[in-house]
Formats: sequence, structure tokens, C-alpha cells
Amino acid sequence: MSDALPLAPWLEEPLRQALTLPRAHAVLLSSLPGLGAFEAGMALAQAWLCESAEASGRPCGRCAACHLFAQRSHPDAHWLLPEQLRVRLGWQEADDKKKPSQEIRIDEVRAMLGFAQSTRARSQGKVVLIHPAEALNTVAANALLKTLEEPGGSLRFVLVSEATDALLPTIRSRCQAVPVPQPQAEQGAQWLRTQQPALSAADAVALLRASGQRPQQVLDWLSAGLTAPQLAGFARSVARAELGDFIGWKPEALIDLLQRLCSDLLRVTAGGPPQYFSADQLPKARQAAPLQAWAAELRAARRHATHPLQWALWLEALGVQAQRALRQACKANP
Repeated sequence: MSDALPLAPWLEEPLRQALTLPRAHAVLLSSLPGLGAFEAGMALAQAWLCESAEASGRPCGRCAACHLFAQRSHPDAHWLLPEQLRVRLGWQEADDKKKPSQEIRIDEVRAMLGFAQSTRARSQGKVVLIHPAEALNTVAANALLKTLEEPGGSLRFVLVSEATDALLPTIRSRCQAVPVPQPQAEQGAQWLRTQQPALSAADAVALLRASGQRPQQVLDWLSAGLTAPQLAGFARSVARAELGDFIGWKPEALIDLLQRLCSDLLRVTAGGPPQYFSADQLPKARQAAPLQAWAAELRAARRHATHPLQWALWLEALGVQAQRALRQACKANP
């Protein structure tokens, strides 16, 4: 049985590029959200530690180092992830007494620096994987800079970011950047159906379109309970302020979907085609001003999405806000 990590097809090329970079001590995989770039970062870190790597540089998946890495017990690998993500991945237990942090904090970077200064246990060097790199708070990022610039010995870094603009320029400048592309529509749909065999080809295409061709985001939607028929009727549900089906969603995920709907309606009022939804799924918006105001309200809501005081009440407020904007936008121009 192989311990090599399976990769989505659009991640193969950035991995190949990263493996062929000369003397790369720090690689930054830059990606949009929802493309699975973390898996590419994991594959790169495993490849650097593999003791029987293939001619291409890919990890063999069979050696002791690959097995240890797959079990997250390799003594020369260190994962620097925010607590919330570790809990979501099942890498640690949730603490019922406090909300897990979404940041990578200074004490976690200090623990990594201790790892960086220790002697390697095996032959291939040491690797630190940081994801998402933009989760480093300012103090933690500054504490990382010197080691990132001069790792010393055989230490190498893999950084994965889904918002590279949020990284300190001093972090970006110390890394060799490799972009992670979006898949072509057909490629993404084929892969999605291998992950969800019950999904029809038409539903896969519709879900991918709404996600902006981000397959991992579609999987997140499906795991949260979204169906293709729900997506097709989303604009009608919003117009009726009926968002109760989304009570189990994370606030930022629903706000993101509302922003996509608002963006499409603005495109239509400007005479362009919608990007995320089919034209026949959208209300007949005629006025841009109410939609622009709604877009501003959604941006403000997004800033507070990680800590809503009462999600059920906030969900109702988002529905009322959206309904008002759509009613005004659909009125005939005076």
C-alpha cells in the first residue's frame, strides 16, 4: 500500500515546478481558496523527506520516511497550522472551554524555531509546512523572518497561501513562488464526480460554475448539505428571505455565496452575463444602486463572520437585508 498522497490533476504541475526549483529553501504555493493547495504543499514536503524519491522527485510512498510522514510522526517534519484548522482536520481534539484560534500565534512559531534548531533524525533534512501562511499574525510572522531567510543546515520551508496579498512583503520576498492554477471546467467536473459518484454531470458543472471553478469549495458545500437543486433555487430563496436551510453553514461560507449572487446581479444590470449562476435563475434586476449598497453590507458582514454573537438571528437579518436589496433592485427605473 502506498503512502503517497493522491493529488488532484491540476495540482500536478505546481508540484512539478516546485520540485525543479534550484536550491529552493522556501517555496510559496500561492492559490485561490477552494483549490486544495494544501495537498500540494503536503506532497512537496513529503517529497523533500522521501528516502527513495522517483526520478521526477515525487515521493515513492513506500519508504519508511513516507510512512512516517503519512502518519504525521516524521521526526524531521513540523506542521504549523492554526488551531481551528487542526481541529477541523481531526489532528487535535477541540477544547470545549475556548474557541480555537484562527491565527498562527507567536508561541507556535517559537515551538517551530526550537524544532528548526534541533538535529535532524533522518537523512533527508527537515521540513516546516505552514498553512495558511496568511494566518500568521504580525508578531508571529516577524519572528519567522530571520529563520525563513537563513534556515541553516538542511531546513526547508513550504508555505501555502490562499491570500498572498495578506502576507507581509518580507515573507513573500524570502520565498520562491509557485502559482496553483484553477482547473479547466471539464477537468474539475470529472474530478468532482470521482469524489462524489452520485453527482450528475450537469449538477457538477452547475456547482463548479457557482464556485468559480474551485472543486474543493464544492466538496465543502456538499458536505454542508447543499444540493444542486438548492443552488438553482438560491436566488428565489434569498428573494423570499428564506435562508433557514443554511443554519448549519459557517457564516463566511453563506456570505460568500450571497456575494456571488450580488456580483452576478450587478453584472447583469451593467449589461454583462452572469458568472456564477444561470441567467434564468436570477431575478430581473434593473437598478444597480441597491445592489451596490447590498454589496457594501455584505463586505461589512464578512469582516465579522468569524464571531457572530447569535448566528440564527444574524441569518434572519441577512435574509431581510438581501430581500430588501432585491426588491429595490428589481423595481422599474423611475
